[in-house]
Amino acid sequence: MDSTRPCPPPNRSSRIAKTLQKVIHLKSGTKSRSNPGFCLLIPQEKLRCCESHQFQKEDAEEAKEECRNRAAMEAFVAKLFATISAVKAAYAELQMAQFPYNSEGIQSADQAVVDELKALSELKYSFLKKQIDSSPPHVTLMLAEIQEQQALMKTYEITMKKMQGEIENKDSRISSLQQQLQDIIQSNKSLEKKLNASGSFSFLDNVKFSDVNPKDFILVLHYALRSVRNFVKFLIREMESANWDIEAAANAIQPDIVFSKRDHKAFAFESYVCRETFTGFNDPGFSIQSNDQSTLPSEIHQRRVFFFEQFKKLRSASVVHFLKHNPNSLFGKFLKSKYLHLVHPKMEFSFSGNLNQRKVVNSGEYPETDFFKAFAEMGRRVWLLHCLAFSFDHEVSIFQVKQKAKFSEVYMESVTEEIFAAAEGGFRVAFTVVPGFKVGQTVVQSQVYLFPANSPAKS
Repeated sequence: MDSTRPCPPPNRSSRIAKTLQKVIHLKSGTKSRSNPGFCLLIPQEKLRCCESHQFQKEDAEEAKEECRNRAAMEAFVAKLFATISAVKAAYAELQMAQFPYNSEGIQSADQAVVDELKALSELKYSFLKKQIDSSPPHVTLMLAEIQEQQALMKTYEITMKKMQGEIENKDSRISSLQQQLQDIIQSNKSLEKKLNASGSFSFLDNVKFSDVNPKDFILVLHYALRSVRNFVKFLIREMESANWDIEAAANAIQPDIVFSKRDHKAFAFESYVCRETFTGFNDPGFSIQSNDQSTLPSEIHQRRVFFFEQFKKLRSASVVHFLKHNPNSLFGKFLKSKYLHLVHPKMEFSFSGNLNQRKVVNSGEYPETDFFKAFAEMGRRVWLLHCLAFSFDHEVSIFQVKQKAKFSEVYMESVTEEIFAAAEGGFRVAFTVVPGFKVGQTVVQSQVYLFPANSPAKS
């Protein structure tokens, strides 16, 4: 019984080892037949991660290369613009050196232009050969910007010098023209003073009692109107010196008239002066309230002779000289009456700050101020026209044209010619500037300010 023993149970760990050896032996036998070596299976996630890292690395390199190329191109373009600006500056300097002519300056500027063109040509060939790299690009870019700014400043300086030279030339020209203008004004004043002082015009000496005719009347009328306009200019200058509102004054004379030009307002003042001065022209005594009118000859022929003698006395006389020697003459009283009606006390006070001149005129004396001299010369010429009118053997009468009357070339003429070019169709009268006259069967046209018939005269 003792000799027979049961077999021990198999060891479990030894069985597992044997099984593992068989599996390894089997797999190694299979591998040796196909591909010797040891192989591990790699998961797909790890493969994709490696590929992504590789692509990112390549993209970063491409981005860096593109950035370097862009920086190089920017630096190249900056150098190009800087060189172009330098060419412009050198060419501007070359032009500046030619006027006035400067041989050394021209040679220097010409060489600068050539040098900059060469630099520009080198940039062109560099671009064509794709050799635009500049190291480092940011330094090149900064230097190019500095060069461009310097070239622009140089161009501006040259332009400023040129403009300064032109300004100096213009100033010199203006000064010369101003001096010429002053000389002409002084010459005109001197001539005007001589004419007004002497009052002598050769055509008046040729007027004879036996053959007075409408042509003489028209000549003397133009002679009088020159003096009227001279006085109107004097009056406007005085108003401006006294800070008058010229537009308001013109509107007070001719209300609500729309003037096509600013200087046309002078026609309003001329109409006022003519209206006041020529009032009473149809009356032999000029409607002056004076006892001297009773001394006028009642017989027509004698009256004609009387007025022609008055005409001869005054046609070559100085106004001041005549008034001093004939203070109570009919002409002197005419002058006094017209002055007191034409020159308002407020107007005189604004001009001179007092009414002394008015008091002198009212007392029967005549001041020797420039203002009164201009007025007196105008009055003398109007009085001469009046005397000549009553020297005719036929009637002379004056007429005014009503506002808004239709324009007639027979009885009227426009004081402005541009009205006919500016509008088409009919025209109407805004106001009469200078009255018209009828000398027998002859009509002397009135001078009127017109407006187109299809537009309102009033604002």
